[in-house]
Amino acid sequence: MVTSNTSPITKAVPFTHEHFLLGSYKEFLQDRMDFLPRLAQQGDVMGFHIGPVPMLLFNKAEYAHYVLVEHADDFSKGRLMRKAVGNNGLFVSEGAFHRRQHKLIAPVFQPRHIVSYADTIVSYAGRVMQEWENGAIIDINKYMIRFTMSIIGKVLFDTDFLSETDDLGSAINIGLAHAVRTLTTPFTLPLNIPTPHNRHVRQATQLVEARLRQMIEERRQNPGERNDLLSLLLQARDEDGQPMSERQLIDECMTVFTAGHETTAAALAWTWYLLCTHPECYQKLQQEVDQELQGRLPTYTNLPRLSYCLQVFKETMRIYPPAPGILREALHDLVIDGYKVPKGATLMISPYTLHRRSDAFPDPEQFQPERFTPQQEKLLPRSAYIPFSDGPRICIGNHFALMEGQLLIAAIVQRYSFRLVPGQHIVPDIAHNLALRPGGKVEVVVSTRT
Repeated sequence: MVTSNTSPITKAVPFTHEHFLLGSYKEFLQDRMDFLPRLAQQGDVMGFHIGPVPMLLFNKAEYAHYVLVEHADDFSKGRLMRKAVGNNGLFVSEGAFHRRQHKLIAPVFQPRHIVSYADTIVSYAGRVMQEWENGAIIDINKYMIRFTMSIIGKVLFDTDFLSETDDLGSAINIGLAHAVRTLTTPFTLPLNIPTPHNRHVRQATQLVEARLRQMIEERRQNPGERNDLLSLLLQARDEDGQPMSERQLIDECMTVFTAGHETTAAALAWTWYLLCTHPECYQKLQQEVDQELQGRLPTYTNLPRLSYCLQVFKETMRIYPPAPGILREALHDLVIDGYKVPKGATLMISPYTLHRRSDAFPDPEQFQPERFTPQQEKLLPRSAYIPFSDGPRICIGNHFALMEGQLLIAAIVQRYSFRLVPGQHIVPDIAHNLALRPGGKVEVVVSTRT
């Protein structure tokens, strides 16, 4: 039983055995995807330190539901996350301000609205795939970033990013790597101190913000009849009739643009890796796509009959959730299932370890898309599967991401098949990326399907 009221019998969270000064800093930084499962094996509630900073891992579905859903108001995103993100966008804003911003942005991502984006997703997929030749070796990790960055730029900002994804992608990756460094390093110097690293990060941030300011100015000069996120934000007014400040516009655009392509690209890269290493699933997927589409381009109306595409995507995000750790800070003293959680404590809910619990997912290391048939998915405990988090802070773009992933998988499978280039050692690189992306290249050989 999970409770929040004070109890006469409480217990302290047990901590793993670790270095007396560094804590688990080395293990967490260098091999987090091995460290967290090992920690979870020691107990459903375990503590560890990143240097002097204590972290509390709560690793049961009911704990995740308590923290993220039932008692979401008892927790904040936390000082550590706000410092890492460096702005006041939707991802880290709090309280009444967050609710206001969420209300302004949410309509763009409602299922009834994102239907209009389906054709754009398929169209951009076709444009990028024109570069692929039969027998060519491509880095599918890089191409998934191109896909998703181009798509998010078009559907959210009505801007064609295909010609500038390399510069923008590089700048965004620098910012994401800095966020990871801030989250995992006990002591970091403020960005206004001109170290080589800080100068590099500031230059990357200035590049992205300059592009966003250019889009904002262009839209103000030529508003037209548009239905994208930027247009809606420019039209939004608060209770006093005041428009959003340019600083807040940039923060929200930066948040949506970064999160809107990075996480989906990571999930799609892992999708092709898992399909290439599970040929029976790949063949089943091809058969579904061929039978449903009959050579036609996929559309939104095809999605209900492309169910295995969605199952593959969901199972990929079970094994490799784009956000492997979700942090929350307790706003006051709490008791969770008898464990004392003091005010200011940082809690971690890890989809990566939750999704590997055998009580919810038998043989959890096995890639089995059939886990996500509608019948099987209904049997999962609440908050056992949370690739987009859960509760009031669930990813605002979750419906869009699922539709985008399903459509892109179908569009690519219809025209091409891949096989992994032998000899690659492909593992997650969480030390340099905020999302759980493969480290380095994922090279595949392209075969054109007839």
